Amino acid sequence: MDTMTLHRTADAGAPSVPPPTTARAGAPGTPSRIRRLWQGPQADPTWARPALLGLLLATALLYLYGLTANGWANSFYSAAVQAGSESWKAFFYGSSDAGNSITVDKPPAALWVMALSVRLLGLSSFSILLPEVLMGVATVGIVYATVKRYWGAAAGLLSGTVMALTPVAVLMFRFNNPDALLVLLMALGAWATLRSIERGSARWFVLVGVLIGLGFLTKALQVLLVVPAFGLAYVLFADTTLRRRITGALAGTAAMVLSAGWWVAIVELVPASMRPYIGGSQDNSFLSVTFGYNGLGRISGNETGSVGGGNGWGATGITRMFSSAIGGQISWLIPSALVLLGVGLWLRGRAPRTDLRRAAYVVWGGWLLVTMLTFSFMAGIFHEYYTVALAPAVAALVGMGAAEAWEHRRRPVGSVALAVATAGAATWSFILLSRTDWSSVLRVGVLALGLASAFLLLAITQLHRRAVPLVVAGATVAALAGPAAYSIDTVRTAHTGSIVTAGPNTGRGGPGGGGPGGNGGPPQSLGAARGTRGGTAQGGTTQGGTMQGTVPGGTTGGTTGQARGGMGGLLDATTPSTEVVAALSANASSYRWVAAAIGSQNAAGLQLGTGLPVMAIGGFNGSDPSPTLAQFQQYVASGQVHYFLANSGMGGGPGGGGGSGTGSQISQWVEANYTQVTIGGQTFYDLTQPLSSTGATASTTTQAS
Repeated sequence: MDTMTLHRTADAGAPSVPPPTTARAGAPGTPSRIRRLWQGPQADPTWARPALLGLLLATALLYLYGLTANGWANSFYSAAVQAGSESWKAFFYGSSDAGNSITVDKPPAALWVMALSVRLLGLSSFSILLPEVLMGVATVGIVYATVKRYWGAAAGLLSGTVMALTPVAVLMFRFNNPDALLVLLMALGAWATLRSIERGSARWFVLVGVLIGLGFLTKALQVLLVVPAFGLAYVLFADTTLRRRITGALAGTAAMVLSAGWWVAIVELVPASMRPYIGGSQDNSFLSVTFGYNGLGRISGNETGSVGGGNGWGATGITRMFSSAIGGQISWLIPSALVLLGVGLWLRGRAPRTDLRRAAYVVWGGWLLVTMLTFSFMAGIFHEYYTVALAPAVAALVGMGAAEAWEHRRRPVGSVALAVATAGAATWSFILLSRTDWSSVLRVGVLALGLASAFLLLAITQLHRRAVPLVVAGATVAALAGPAAYSIDTVRTAHTGSIVTAGPNTGRGGPGGGGPGGNGGPPQSLGAARGTRGGTAQGGTTQGGTMQGTVPGGTTGGTTGQARGGMGGLLDATTPSTEVVAALSANASSYRWVAAAIGSQNAAGLQLGTGLPVMAIGGFNGSDPSPTLAQFQQYVASGQVHYFLANSGMGGGPGGGGGSGTGSQISQWVEANYTQVTIGGQTFYDLTQPLSSTGATASTTTQAS
């Protein structure tokens, strides 16, 4: 493959990207629309477009496989999606319930996409998770297109394949957390940044700002981790004057602020009495939760209202991404990506300022390094699935760097880079696979094939030309076999709850690692937590990643509706029994909330089971001061709440990290003043039946209707 010149020369007025060929041999004059879709641009080799379409189709099939086995996935977000599909007010604010008591603890953009899908297709596991799959396929396509533009179709296909088979990406593009939309928007931002550099266009960089702003409305400050790389690359390399580069950067910044700030301004300016409480905050302010609990608190570990109060989410340090808890999620090709990044920058070192390949290394490499270092040293809440934000950068760098090194394969720098990257990938895959209880055949085979391919790559120019494709195929298989095996295991396993991880059980435990049963858990100090595969949860066990009780596409075990999710309902929700659904649904139109429960997951289980609004007292952790005792008393006095779920949340007490204790106050007040009823084996308090003035405790049992 000849080296492409991808920069503007000093006197030329057009970018020197390879010009399209006039036509493929034997092609008709004007191909039909279907033929153009199949063939792609005329400059591409004939195999490129069919290969891309095959990659996208295979990705879609992989991500769709057994999708509904994940049930409601994270019920915390599914309940908010259900609310948004019923109420436009809940849709706009991201409320947990259609009664608009409290929002989720993130901005609502990801919920908007899923709620629109539910409005179109009806409420189901499939309608909630389908948009995530489509986002995953789109991200693979964007990574392919961005790399292919400057390195060719083969590099794009390699990058797209790496993206599609990254285990944590397979997990999160089948799950309803905000991360899927966040990653798609960041990948689009990288694509738009390189187009703005190529064209020297402020308008394209304004688009970058808009995409980052939408990313902020998806997962707040996390999206800003890519901003340094995008901004630096534009200011240094855009093909225009310095003044216009600075002006364009300022325009992009303004677009970012405006595209995120309009929603923030509305939320902050609307009187608190006219909107739901802002979940995750202690003062009902979105800015507070953005810069505190979901922002700087994640870095320092000082997160008021946080579960565990910080500093319990695993050891920090430069090796964190390679640890037993996290390595199998994302790190398979990070060593190779770093090697290829360094070699690529060195090879482009003497290129003109506007060299597009060097700009791409800065965009993707800066993304990888800044995000990886932040994740490695943040002391606050950290979950393994956060690392999906690294996947596009790793995938792009592997494809770009491999193509660059291949073009220089006749020089030692090229052949050695290819050999080291291949050997590194195979060796690290062997180590990661050794952490599982899988057969040794796979890991030994990967190591042997990888090392053999690496040795042959060192002598690639001496091989017969017919042997070269076999060596390249061997290196590719050795690099991708491990993550592919993890990905297949991921789609074959149901994942539900707040903390999920990809791949098989590594037997890990402890802070930031797996809880009992193994695929991820909260700090040990918080007690036994559910895993995604069968760990023990309070009140029962998980089965195949689902809690006791029936979830869409999930399994049933134990006494339906009797057990709460892990840690008293903090990590997962359960489906209520038919008796509970019938009782809460009776005369439901007379109430703003058919029930109230401490903690969003407890409320979510009731809400998803009934399709009716349920108040989540204290938000996700049960630690937010919403509602206050006085507010709840007023809701009850005015007949807006029917039932109160007893013993919900973490005992009804204050959350970790100094959160509010209003949940405990409400629970004590209800128990002292209202009639206890047993419905389908669960204990509730009927808030329409106050106790007699004598203060004697009353108890009744409601049978199935």
